[in-house]
Amino acid sequence: QLQLVESGGGLVQPGGSLRLSCAASGFTGFTLANYRIGWFRQAPGKDYEGVSCISVSGASTIYTDSVKGRFTVSRNYAKTTVYLQMTDLKPEDTAVYYCAASSAILCTSVPSQGRYDYWGQGTQVTVSS
Repeated sequence: QLQLVESGGGLVQPGGSLRLSCAASGFTGFTLANYRIGWFRQAPGKDYEGVSCISVSGASTIYTDSVKGRFTVSRNYAKTTVYLQMTDLKPEDTAVYYCAASSAILCTSVPSQGRYDYWGQGTQVTVSS
């Protein structure tokens, strides 16, 4: 079974940047190469919010409106890691960020929680002065 691990979270001031990473964990033999990857976040007391999606090929990406122009999702060449580069961070971006994998190939809309099968444990991002 695919297991995911996120890293790169932390405390940053408003206007700052962070880069989150998502990779397959352990020696399971699974990689991210054949999975569509979604990024989600959950702020305290709120539901999961789909943030971004990247297709299997990496050619297709989608972002929720609130992060367009500030966040960039990408894959490394070997497709073993997916990144979420976050710039111009705002206090409202504070949340636990999760990556999730789906066996679907393309991204056709902002990711929906129910369409992803494998999830990481999350990494905390706090934007505060």
